[in-house]
Amino acid sequence: MSAVEYIEQNLHPDGLQAFTIRNETAQDEQAREALLDRSMGEGRRRKSSEKLRRGRLPSEGLAFVARGPDGTVLGTVRLWDIQAGHDSSGMPVRALLLGPLAVEPTLKGRGIGAALMQHATAEAARLGHGAIILVGDPEYYERFGFDGSKTRNLAMPGPVERHRFLALELKAGHLDGAHGVLTAKGKRASAIRILPVSLRFSR
Repeated sequence: MSAVEYIEQNLHPDGLQAFTIRNETAQDEQAREALLDRSMGEGRRRKSSEKLRRGRLPSEGLAFVARGPDGTVLGTVRLWDIQAGHDSSGMPVRALLLGPLAVEPTLKGRGIGAALMQHATAEAARLGHGAIILVGDPEYYERFGFDGSKTRNLAMPGPVERHRFLALELKAGHLDGAHGVLTAKGKRASAIRILPVSLRFSR
């Protein structure tokens, strides 16, 4: 059974609050960052995973938000291009890092996070990616097919609890023999920000 089939057969959206999942836009940045602060606290920026995201753009087509009927951002998930060390022949292994996954704290337990996981994983598979790696609670992510069997010889670029270092292969055997430290491979974010029109001509 493929990862996508596993997810589709084990998620039941009955009774969820109405929401839609869409690709993230530039206009979502402020709402997304505020949601992440509410859900995860400011300590999120000190996590080892942040070293693989800082200054990078998410993998193309793999940044999503869940929106309520009024357009409010209720949840977010992003995936990032990384190198998962090398395989047994010394070739680099490309993969994705998932995270952070966050949902508005008052709406947790209503299936929004699960729906974001389902959508993000299915899209990653559709786009041809081979594997997804994350750091998270196994009790939650095992339902989506993640486990620690493929990360035993991999390491994060910082401290991590080994039982929370998980992976999901989208292509069978993609992480076979993978070993080494994860490194960032995503496109670098531009340091140039476009000012609003009202500020461009102010003195």
